[in-house]
Amino acid sequence: MQNISMQRDLYIIAYDICKPKRLQRARHFLKGFSTGGQKSVFECFLTQGELREVISGMSHIIDESADRIHIFSLDGRSRSHTIGTAVPPKDPEFFYFG
Repeated sequence: MQNISMQRDLYIIAYDICKPKRLQRARHFLKGFSTGGQKSVFECFLTQGELREVISGMSHIIDESADRIHIFSLDGRSRSHTIGTAVPPKDPEFFYFG
């Protein structure tokens, strides 16, 4: 049995999608990859393969002439700061991918 280590990096994926139908499809798609989020911003710990899958999947959902998606790579070791009623992300003790 091989020991394959898949490094996961933290990404923030934000989008601005004009049409409600595309917005719902994008939200549903990204929920499958995220550990948390709020409205149009999702926190995702992704491998490079999963990142490529997100980029490909979202490019099939959006209208590139009207919609925008931003993917920011973050250092997962950084401390998050919240102001107001914001809630810090709660990472599960383990991730299940099936």
